[in-house]
Amino acid sequence: MHQELTLYLHKNIKITAQDLEKVLSCFQSVSVRKNEILLEEGKVSQYNYFVKKGCLRIFYINNEGKDRTRYIAFENQFVTALVSFITKEPAQETIQAVEDSELLAISHDDFRKLMVSVPAWKDFYNLYLEKAYVNNSKRMLSFSTLDATERYSQLFQVNPDIVKRLPNKIVASYINISQETLSRIKSKI
Repeated sequence: MHQELTLYLHKNIKITAQDLEKVLSCFQSVSVRKNEILLEEGKVSQYNYFVKKGCLRIFYINNEGKDRTRYIAFENQFVTALVSFITKEPAQETIQAVEDSELLAISHDDFRKLMVSVPAWKDFYNLYLEKAYVNNSKRMLSFSTLDATERYSQLFQVNPDIVKRLPNKIVASYINISQETLSRIKSKI
């Protein structure tokens, strides 16, 4: 039932069969439709999602009222409004399904209980936090050191699924450029 998650965990951490069973028992299957909102800005993030199939994005509305995508999760990736999930404060961002998606959800309470009862879950959490930090740092650096064309080229090299699977509006929002600029870049490449 949770084959994708099992493979993901075995690939990333050492976990016993008994502990794996505990972890898997904490996840519920969730199906969402394209454009469905899983977390609204201003609500506390209660769940962390593992994407079995489909795509989710985290976005916020900037000071100019423009939609900016902060994170995109495809198959075999976890996604939550991490700051809200950790602090239990209202999220400053929204989680939305970009495609019809099949997810596995774990509640904040179950996530925390696993931290106490399953030592390997702490290893997973450390890895998760490290990946989130590295991803955010690289994106922030690209915004200040690369021009629009370079950001698009880097995105295409590092994560071509974003360019291939998602609408230009989301791609442009992810690399912090206008749709018009993205169209000009794509016409030249």
